[in-house]
Amino acid sequence: MIIETSRFGGIDVDDQRFLNFPRGLLGFPDDKDYALIQTGENSAFYWMQAVHRPELAFVVCDPRMFIPDFRIAIKSEDLASVGLTDTHGSQVFVIVNKVDDTLTANLQGPLVINVATRVGKQLVLSEKKFTTRHPLMQLPSRQAAMSRTA
Repeated sequence: MIIETSRFGGIDVDDQRFLNFPRGLLGFPDDKDYALIQTGENSAFYWMQAVHRPELAFVVCDPRMFIPDFRIAIKSEDLASVGLTDTHGSQVFVIVNKVDDTLTANLQGPLVINVATRVGKQLVLSEKKFTTRHPLMQLPSRQAAMSRTA
């Protein structure tokens, strides 16, 4: 299926790459359908592009790529809402943001996805050990990048 994006124009997305969030995401309750677009062959990051809004997309990643011991307790009702009885068959993503020269992850609002049905839900965790801006990696500063090319 071809979807329109503000970043890449029209792109053809395999049917197996679509995700559905029946309750939407925090702040975006009406946007329920997304396409998971890989940013590069070996990249840890994906674009989660809203299917019906070309201007709406989030960068997401599997937090365990950066925080190997990242674990969350998922309530049984949250698992049931995506059609699961346990965490087997689930995939967790977090939304990534750029703050200055740092990529951060929203660990308090992870996305839990049923891999088989591609139905997901955004959780809201109350544990204080997680933040909405957990540092994942430092990006090269513009000055450093410019001095390397000069």
